[in-house]
Order: sequence, then C-alpha cells, then structure tokens
Amino acid sequence: MPTFRSRGFTLVEVLVALVVMATMAAMAWRGIDALVKSREIAQTRLAQTARLQTVLAQWEVDLRAVQNSHSTVEPLSFDGGNLVLTRQAAEGLQVVVWSLREGSLWRWESPPLRTVQDLADQRQRGLQQLAQRNPSLRAFDGVAGWQFYCFWGNAWSNCQSTGNTPGSNPAGPPAKNTAPPSGLRIAMQFAEGSGLTGTLMREMEVTVR
Repeated sequence: MPTFRSRGFTLVEVLVALVVMATMAAMAWRGIDALVKSREIAQTRLAQTARLQTVLAQWEVDLRAVQNSHSTVEPLSFDGGNLVLTRQAAEGLQVVVWSLREGSLWRWESPPLRTVQDLADQRQRGLQQLAQRNPSLRAFDGVAGWQFYCFWGNAWSNCQSTGNTPGSNPAGPPAKNTAPPSGLRIAMQFAEGSGLTGTLMREMEVTVR
C-alpha cells in the first residue's frame, strides 16, 4: 500500500509569499492614502467655497443698504485696502469697513449711529479695530489681492480713479469722484494654497437711499 508523505512550504516559498503580500499591501495603502488626501482637498475647497459665498452674500446685503448721509462722510469709498460704506440700520446708520490685510478679508461694523460726527468717529475706530487683528473680525482667508470698479454714469472705472465730480467746474482740476456709484465690480485674486484658484469677478448693485 503506497504511503503519502505531507509536503510543507519551503523557506523560499514563504519569503516569496511575504514579498508579494507586502507589495500588495503597499499598493493598497498608496491608493487609500491618495483617496484620503483627495477627500481632504475636496472638503477644504468645499468649505472655502461655502465661506466665500457667505462673504459675497454679506457684501450684497451691505451694498443694498448704502445710505447717503449728505455730509462729508462718503456713503461708499475705497482706498485700495479698505472698502468703507455707510448703510441703513434699524435704529440709525452704521459704518461698515471691509479690509484686506495680510492675505485675509476682515469686516467691522459700528453700532447704530445718529449724528454725522459719530459717523466720522466710528469710521476711524473701525480702521483702528481692524489694525489690531481681532480674530472675531476675520471673514475669509487666502486672498492675494483685490480691486473694485465703480459704475458711474454708463461706464466702469477704478473706484480710486479721479474725474470731475458731478456739479463741479469742468474747467477746474480733476477731483475724486464722490458721487455714489450705482454698481460695484469686485476682482479678487486668490492666494496659492488657499483651496481656490484664479480671479473671482462679481458685479453687484449698489442701492443708495
């Protein structure tokens, strides 16, 4: 009667099997790692986009409530780094300051005000508060630069541009256009690594009361 002898794995076979398993595990880990990183990037971009939409919505709310106080305080002005506007509130007027500082957008608003002097004082206070980098005033990160264009008459022009103010002497020297624009165009450049790329262009209506 024949005798069957059981045969085990040799050391070489075991080593080959371990190498194959290690290679497959490494490939699987790389795939999972790439998937996790892609998911994290997608979530970051989604969060940034949602935050940006909130900022743009707040801008629209501010611009639709611009109030002309008919004083030396301009209803809307832009100096390159700060967008300052006066808007209608339930209990008076408010000064709102949007500022770009160190790659971040900041927003500050004053309490309701009643007098022209309060408007001037709070405008300066808002700029001082933003200079202190209060974290609660930070609205959005990852902005490399921005520019605003105002719609005066029938054309867009840089909000910092000069031109004869309506009603001024045409023969006189050009003065900064202080008439409230009827529209505002925002050109915002995103910084590298912010989760957003390129330049955002957005046009918004300015409602002056």
